[in-house]
Amino acid sequence: MEWYLALGLMLGLMFGLLALGIPVAFTFLGVNLVGAWVFLGGDIGFAQLVRNSVSAVTSFSLTPIPLFVLMGEVLFHTGLAYRAIHAIEGLIARLPGRLSIVSVLGGTTFATLSGSTIANTAMMGSMMLPDMLKRGYHPTLAMGPIMAVGGIAMLIPPSTLAVMLGSLGNISIAQLLIGGIVPGLLMAAGFLVYVIVRCRMDPSLAPADDDAPIVRGWARWKPLVRDVLPLLLLFVAVVGSMLAGWATPTESAAIGAAAALVATACYRTLSWAALVKAMIETARISGVILFILVASTTFAQLLSFSGAIGGLLAVIQAYELSPLMLVLGMLLILLVIGCVIDQISMMMITLPFFMPLANAAGIDPCGWA
Repeated sequence: MEWYLALGLMLGLMFGLLALGIPVAFTFLGVNLVGAWVFLGGDIGFAQLVRNSVSAVTSFSLTPIPLFVLMGEVLFHTGLAYRAIHAIEGLIARLPGRLSIVSVLGGTTFATLSGSTIANTAMMGSMMLPDMLKRGYHPTLAMGPIMAVGGIAMLIPPSTLAVMLGSLGNISIAQLLIGGIVPGLLMAAGFLVYVIVRCRMDPSLAPADDDAPIVRGWARWKPLVRDVLPLLLLFVAVVGSMLAGWATPTESAAIGAAAALVATACYRTLSWAALVKAMIETARISGVILFILVASTTFAQLLSFSGAIGGLLAVIQAYELSPLMLVLGMLLILLVIGCVIDQISMMMITLPFFMPLANAAGIDPCGWA
């Protein structure tokens, strides 16, 4: 079968199943079953599919995923994360779009403590959105910052997405985690500037919050010192241990999860019910991620074995595009498909194509010299 027919079959079947509303994991599994039968030789292909599935979930490099998720879930369900957001809210006064600014700052802070965008968005949505809508904030300015900080949680360590990308793309997970800090902070700064400028230009988007009490002196800074700065030590422990070379990503994830449990115990917020709920949510989120990884591993192998990736790579290389043009093209593709599917699915679909292109063009996946 010609490479373009193989590519059309695989991608056409995948997008067709997604359009029918079938979950991503089952979509990849269905495409893999068809691809294994067509390209890997029927029963032999199914056996290879099983072997790939086992090797995908037994990779030690994926261990940080449940640990990073657990770190955030413990802080979320014990209420420490809420206390930190309230402390940040007390510092912000008399600024246009105050609650939207609190959403960005609070979400960014929690992003340094949680490896889960789901937990980040759920916490900020349940905490900030009802109050903003009640005060008359425009829905765009109320929901936008909350969803935007979910993107920051994907970048700033601990990040489960970085662990997945590093594991699947054979990239240094430590470099990916550390490399996400500056872009995440730049995104947060950009969101803050956007909110302030938009509210200055159109004050009706966020009614003035003049009734917010202004607390001065030590009483204003005490919640920050008590509820935020100690938690940021968790971020320092996770990232600092990797920067210093004292711990691998897996070990730093274990340090972060253990430190989160110790912190909640010291604050006397850790309870058996909260711990059980955190463990259940960790298992649920990690299970979904790992199931998608299982299904996507064979998908990438099928694309390579059928010649689809090689053929597409040859066509693109024939245009002799510069590395900058390739990166811009990748970003455009991600921007378009990101409008209809989630970030994990996006990565699973594009990674088999983007990594060979990046390697062929000499692009450093981590952006490190």
